[in-house]
Amino acid sequence: MSSRAVDFPAGHIRPLHHHSVAQLIYAVDGVMVISSNAGQWIVPPTQAIWMPAHTAHTVRMVNAVTMRTLYIQPDAAHGLPQRCHTVAISALLRQLILSAMEINDDYTADSRDGRLMGLLLDELNFLPVLPLHLPLPTHPHLAAICQQILEAPDDKRTLDEWAQVIGIDARTVQRTFAQQVSMTFGQWRKQARLLMALERLATGQSILDVALSMGYDSPSAFTAMFKKQLGVVPSEYFRIGA
Repeated sequence: MSSRAVDFPAGHIRPLHHHSVAQLIYAVDGVMVISSNAGQWIVPPTQAIWMPAHTAHTVRMVNAVTMRTLYIQPDAAHGLPQRCHTVAISALLRQLILSAMEINDDYTADSRDGRLMGLLLDELNFLPVLPLHLPLPTHPHLAAICQQILEAPDDKRTLDEWAQVIGIDARTVQRTFAQQVSMTFGQWRKQARLLMALERLATGQSILDVALSMGYDSPSAFTAMFKKQLGVVPSEYFRIGA
């Protein structure tokens, strides 16, 4: 296992790339949006994304990001997830990650550094997965609907209305959504709005502005959805680290 510490300015984009080893991508400060063929993830502070080896992805910095990354060799990653996940970072794991930044790659397993890395690897096996993933369908008509919703999340057209737009029966659209993203159309739109709202809140936009831009009739309706999904109200989410 090795580590790397890099800081990025707001708006910076790391273009599509992959690594031959697995990664835990963590931002001590700042918010990242990570995309791959499997969808998009938003990664706020105190959370990270587990990225399996050879997974092509891009990283966009919503604001200034203090990134700390762990690189895990294939033999050490045995038993760890084979899919991307947003995961919660405990206080212990955070301190282990920060300590790992000071360790050279030539440590031995029986040294203090080696034992620290071993404990860190043990902790990686118990990372709780968080619901901050937005899967994207591959069906061209469904992908077109999703893209329009991402561009205008306040669009309130129903599934029946979208089905008329693309000329496909609504039941077929719903069935295909379930097959491709394991969500209903309504669940996918709610998840898309949640992730876009998180990104806008991270840049300092007000709860009122975010709620209206996501198509909610009032801040209270938006706050109720937010708390139901993430367990805290929007005003507390970044302050307490979710």
